[in-house]
Amino acid sequence: MFIAPKNTDLLLSEAESENLYLKLIEQINKDFNLANESIDFPLSTKPTELKVQLHEKIYRLIQYKFAEYLNLLYIIDVAEDQIKKLDGSDLVELSEQVTFLILKREWQKVWFRNKF
Repeated sequence: MFIAPKNTDLLLSEAESENLYLKLIEQINKDFNLANESIDFPLSTKPTELKVQLHEKIYRLIQYKFAEYLNLLYIIDVAEDQIKKLDGSDLVELSEQVTFLILKREWQKVWFRNKF
């Protein structure tokens, strides 16, 4: 049974421990490209770099390209009710929380594909 990690750091360490971190990067690259948001994390990207760069990308999308941001969430299939629960008063905090939701959904896809 899939149990989602509680935060980004736990998620990334779980992905590494299950040897699925590279698949997670591939899934992120794939979905961002499907949404026409060019992002290309090399497979050599360290988890801390991935977290920071993904957060920066989401921050910029929310601030400057909101329609593309919504399309990205749709393509990745982040639950709308989870997004609605977030507090949008602080853009940095919001983008960090959205980054975690995106990573959580991408991790779920990779985990299920590996298990079944």
